Amino acid sequence: MSTDQIAPEQARPRPCSAPRGRILSRLVGRAPAPAPGTVLHSVSGATAVMLVLVAIGAAIHEPVLIPPLAASAAIVHSVPGLPLAQPRSVIAGHLLCAAVGYAGLSAFGSSPWVAAVAAGLSLAVMTVARTPHSPACATAVVIVLRTPDPRTFVPLLAGAALLVVLAGCALSRARRTGTRYPQYWW
Repeated sequence: MSTDQIAPEQARPRPCSAPRGRILSRLVGRAPAPAPGTVLHSVSGATAVMLVLVAIGAAIHEPVLIPPLAASAAIVHSVPGLPLAQPRSVIAGHLLCAAVGYAGLSAFGSSPWVAAVAAGLSLAVMTVARTPHSPACATAVVIVLRTPDPRTFVPLLAGAALLVVLAGCALSRARRTGTRYPQYWW
């Protein structure tokens, strides 16, 4: 087919912005857009949980729980159907990783090297226990680097993980549409 047989619209050269348009479309991706109201619902739930955890941590002078549990709250409230968002993974994952963190701390002391190994071992322990929850690896790191007292830290960790799960349940029930949380408890 010669160029004189091509329709005039097809024979025109592409505008200069075409490569930019292709790049932008790839950056935007094909991920589905969240349902209306989902973002506000998820953000408000996760923020409320974090404010409660900050208040508790400030009251007992133990704010080190915030980084790992902020990630847990984000997962529970934004992707509640994933296996790593389920209560078994959230609660047991944090407690198993705490045990690994304290074992590493007592055996080798506090150092970034021990924290890195504790994070890796935590992932292995969670995989074997079928409790995948990646934010829980940060719990082991926090324990090794900050050396919190286990008598106060572990009960606070268990209560905070339970609070994240219960808030996910409550907010899931408050929403009429969307994925129900939890998909399973244990």
